[in-house]
Amino acid sequence: MNKKTRVLTLSAVFSALSLIFLYFASIWPTGRFGFVAVSSLFAAAAVVDAGLLPGLYVYIICSILGLLLIPDRSATLLYVLFFGYYPAAKYLFERAGSLLLQWFLKLLMFNMALTVLWALLKMLVFGFGGYEPGALMIYAGSNIVFVVFDYGYSKLIMFYTERVSKHLKRR
Repeated sequence: MNKKTRVLTLSAVFSALSLIFLYFASIWPTGRFGFVAVSSLFAAAAVVDAGLLPGLYVYIICSILGLLLIPDRSATLLYVLFFGYYPAAKYLFERAGSLLLQWFLKLLMFNMALTVLWALLKMLVFGFGGYEPGALMIYAGSNIVFVVFDYGYSKLIMFYTERVSKHLKRR
């Protein structure tokens, strides 16, 4: 199989698997964040196996099809606004120089995405409002959760690279 066909096939398969988990997130609301996070792992697998561009293809395909096909838009919005592009961003940020710069970029991106989500939530649910006194606590807690998420995500990507990816490349 030539390289273009392999990349296209992997992108299509990873997009389909990602959409399945986005659908699970919409029908099982108690596991919404978990299913959306798992769906983003397929974009990470595309980055590992085929490169940055195919990972972005998976993100774009799943974002568009998710918005068109998934009945509950909230899961797809989580994917579109953070989880879907995070594997590509993580790949780019981890190529930056120092570990301090990497974490600065990751936290900056996460807080920008959190701010957009927070503004959308306030606008759609509560209308426009002023400063929220609990916002600082939400941001602090969310950043701690993000650091733990990133650590676990890195471990899952390493597991995929060591155990699964090498078998896909052999075929």
